[in-house]
Amino acid sequence: MDASGPAQRRRLPAGRKADLATYVEQTGQVTVSDLAEHFGVSIDTIRRDLDQLDREGVLVRTHGGAVSAASGPLKDRGLDVRMRVQTEEKERIARIAAGLVEDGSVIMMNAGTTTLAVTRALRNHQDLTIATNNLRIPAEIAPSAFRDLYVFGGAVRSITQATTGPVTFTMTPGGPEVDIRCDLALIAVGAVDEAGYSASNLGDAAMMSEMMQRAERTAILADSSKLGRRFFAQIAHLDRADYLITDAPPPPRIAAALAQADVQVLTP
Repeated sequence: MDASGPAQRRRLPAGRKADLATYVEQTGQVTVSDLAEHFGVSIDTIRRDLDQLDREGVLVRTHGGAVSAASGPLKDRGLDVRMRVQTEEKERIARIAAGLVEDGSVIMMNAGTTTLAVTRALRNHQDLTIATNNLRIPAEIAPSAFRDLYVFGGAVRSITQATTGPVTFTMTPGGPEVDIRCDLALIAVGAVDEAGYSASNLGDAAMMSEMMQRAERTAILADSSKLGRRFFAQIAHLDRADYLITDAPPPPRIAAALAQADVQVLTP
């Protein structure tokens, strides 16, 4: 009995962590207090378990709790959560996207954690003109990378830390709109299927579509978890983009549709 007691105690944390991971995956989003009550342990114990599971990539640690890294789309989760998911894939996509950007060019970028990764990947560029609805880009981009940086106005969506509204600027308050164009639009989307590119929010989709209309070339950014999915709001048909940048080859049906639409797929 005495010999088996310590061994049993050593196994309990591992067993609890496995049960905890399963519970978070099934629930989707949990709080520390809920987990402590459910498993009958202290809040500090749950925090340590969550920290370890976060390091192992089993779940995503959030302020006051955790969310499953594997459950469903992340369209309605906060930016702090989405920044912790598919990070390596986004960095690989960002490096490819940055390779399409020429020094001195004009680019538009929409909101999203993938475009934030692109922003960091542009640190060695120079003389760029950037227009975006992403409120995080001014703080993330290297000052040496850009000549001019513009942020579109509109309603602020706190969950994405971005604005939603018209892709326009005026020289003076109430004055006429200035016709703006860009060399390249880098558009991170929520989903890609045979019908096209889509997003969960109607206003976001309209803004992305307008950015694409104003661009000489468009690169769609989507990690492989977004391929084969479709969200509420259609952004554009497949043939509206020149490139799809992703981290892995698309499934055969989507690959065939992209080829028919003359979209070049770029992968690491």
